[in-house]
Amino acid sequence: MGSYAGSERQELLPERHPTADFFVCDIFDALPKDDLASMEHPLFSLSTRADLRVLSYRHNDVSITVTPSVKGRATLFDKDILIYCISQIMAALNAGRPVSRTVHLRAHDLLVATNRETSGDGYRRLVEAFERLAGTRITTNIATTEVETTTGFGLIETWQIQRRTRGGRMVSVRVTLAEWLYRAVLAKSVLTLSRDYFRLRKPLERRVYELARKHCGHQPGWRISLPVLAHKSGSASPLRVFRRMIRDMIATNHLPDYDLAEEPGDIIHVRPRQVVLAPGEGPHPSPEALAEARRLIPGADAHALEADWRAWWVTTGRPRLRSPDAAFLGWVRKRA
Repeated sequence: MGSYAGSERQELLPERHPTADFFVCDIFDALPKDDLASMEHPLFSLSTRADLRVLSYRHNDVSITVTPSVKGRATLFDKDILIYCISQIMAALNAGRPVSRTVHLRAHDLLVATNRETSGDGYRRLVEAFERLAGTRITTNIATTEVETTTGFGLIETWQIQRRTRGGRMVSVRVTLAEWLYRAVLAKSVLTLSRDYFRLRKPLERRVYELARKHCGHQPGWRISLPVLAHKSGSASPLRVFRRMIRDMIATNHLPDYDLAEEPGDIIHVRPRQVVLAPGEGPHPSPEALAEARRLIPGADAHALEADWRAWWVTTGRPRLRSPDAAFLGWVRKRA
């Protein structure tokens, strides 16, 4: 987890739950996963109030129409539920366990994992989020894997509270994901997010982080014009207002993993905070070592562990390693 100055931390939500319990049950050290399609396109509302507008979006060959229910369009904070479900499925796939489109989860675990309050109000908001996710309808020609479809569907197919406490608070929930989203997860068309994603207060910050993670990743940098960034973010604000919001984001500088900078010509330059290794540079653990890492931390993304270890290798002065596998597994054991 990145370190930021105290003045920058004031803009982040408090870390309400210990990160050691980020995913409970048998997921141990799973990292949050997000599907690439909804990271690329603005399916979710940036509004914190009921958004009843129909969104029509087109970029290159992709067209999307998002129609809200009377409860409003699903928000970027509602998306936390999908991220949690995707993470559960990916952790099961990585551990070799059977998966299905229907995810059974404990409401408390979801709230803890996504850094939400576990008060009665937190559970009430969770129910409202399920209703918006199920009610929001999408018509699109998004392609997942090699299949392109033009169809209409919801963000989730169904949800059901299966058990409540004596006081009426939900305990266990069953969620059935949309078919297109499940196909994307099975194809592992997902990326790992920083845990600090759930500490970002503003929807636009979360959206810009998603786009940076999708387009910049671990590359040395990514440049995008401000008008295109506004379009891809799904912002309904005038460009001058959007420019001011991005400048505020640059000034606070608390996006996880990435720095933003403004360049002449209304260009935004995104750079990863960590040192980026050139292709082929640095140590690489063998496939056998990656398999052992999965055994040591069941459910973990071994390739994410490898990326973190290689970044750690850079920050420790690029020491010469007699055995990259032994060094990698020693580092993994410390984390386990």
